[in-house]
Formats: sequence, structure tokens, C-alpha cells
Amino acid sequence: MTKEMIWLGIGFLGQAMFSMRFLVQWIASERIKRSVIPHAFWYFSLFGGLTLLSYAIYRLDPVFIIGQATGLFIYIRNLMLLRNQTHSGAEQAS
Repeated sequence: MTKEMIWLGIGFLGQAMFSMRFLVQWIASERIKRSVIPHAFWYFSLFGGLTLLSYAIYRLDPVFIIGQATGLFIYIRNLMLLRNQTHSGAEQAS
């Protein structure tokens, strides 16, 4: 297997993970019959974005690099907010 084929596989894996976030969000929303964004959405966004960023860096694509790097800040911040929300809820319950 060549280096190019491995990186192509990494690119497709990243895109698959990134796309899974929409499937996860859709299924979660259908289950409760209202629009929600589950925690898994942000994890798929983060890991898919990291994988795609790695691929973009390998390809030396500045547009793709900036787009994915910017998104990572949003995904991380949302996961931080969810963690703080969970911790606050646990403190209020006790």
C-alpha cells in the first residue's frame, strides 16, 4: 500500500466521521420528535475535523486547513460548555 493510498484512506475516514454527525443528530431528533444536538454530534465533529485537518495538512491545502482548524475551536468549545453544564447540574442535584 502506498503512502498516497494511506492518506486517501485517512481522508475518506475523516469525511465519514464528519458525515456521521448528521446521521447521529437526525436519529436523536427523530427519537424525541424535536430537533436536538446530542453530545455525539460534537465528538464526531471533533474527531472527523481532526482527521480531515491532518489530511488537509498533508495535501498542503490552505483553504481546507483554515476551514477545518477554525471548526475545531467551535467543536472543542461546545464540548467544554456541555461538560460545564453537566458538572453544574451534578452540583445542583447534590
